[in-house]
Amino acid sequence: MGIARHGSGIRADAGALVSQVHPVFMLPPLAASAFGAVLAGRVDPTLLVLHLVAAFAGLYTAHVKDGYVDFYGRGEDDDHPLTADGCRLALAGASALFFACLAAIGLLVDVWAALLTLPGWIIGYLHAPQLDLNAVGATAGYPAGIAFALLGGHYVQATALGADVVAFALVFFVVLCGIKVVDDATDYEYDRSIGKRTVAVVLGPDAARRFAYGLMAAGMAVVLVLAAVGVFPPASVAAPLVFGVVAAFAWRAGEDAGLATKLLIRGSYLFLAVLVAAVWIG
Repeated sequence: MGIARHGSGIRADAGALVSQVHPVFMLPPLAASAFGAVLAGRVDPTLLVLHLVAAFAGLYTAHVKDGYVDFYGRGEDDDHPLTADGCRLALAGASALFFACLAAIGLLVDVWAALLTLPGWIIGYLHAPQLDLNAVGATAGYPAGIAFALLGGHYVQATALGADVVAFALVFFVVLCGIKVVDDATDYEYDRSIGKRTVAVVLGPDAARRFAYGLMAAGMAVVLVLAAVGVFPPASVAAPLVFGVVAAFAWRAGEDAGLATKLLIRGSYLFLAVLVAAVWIG
């Protein structure tokens, strides 16, 4: 059973499997898991690693399944590094790793910790071809995965969810939904041609762009309000300011959704980094 479509041997197979690790999309959920642990105030290294590995395995499942569906199912991609058997093997391996971590989390913490971790795999596995065909699933799937990564990463450490943690998760969800709408606009013409109903297809590019930035602005406003009333640390007010500067440049990119997405994703990294620093400062 071949794994790599191009080449043979261990090096080619390993390269094909590693190709499904996409750092740009994997780092935010992993960072959210770690941020959730930081919010707990104390960190058990074993539980942190277990949850991070589970989050990674869920994301890897999503990337392999998405590539498999797009290339072998829809004929949407021009090439894919894995054979069909290689995709199935990678899916089985990533899923086995995820559920092993899930079982360990359930045994070491409790069933609620496992249940808060499980959506990471469910969302990843169902992203294609189920969730990505409608506007809600295509937009909210990835942000929901990040929100659950934060909640789960916190719960495995604290065995409780406070108002601040839930609020952080909701803010990330709303802001990242906005970024995802902009990202989906990069494939507007193709998505419309195959009947994939992203927000850009449903509303049109211009209205979708306004909707996306409205979501991001709402998320920033919530941070400012919650910092003012004491739910978030006072220093959190710096996070919307930093993200706002990046979002302004992204807005000026106009119809270049690809450039805007790159700027906004990097802005989300800065947004998270400032919030982490704010929590450390207190």
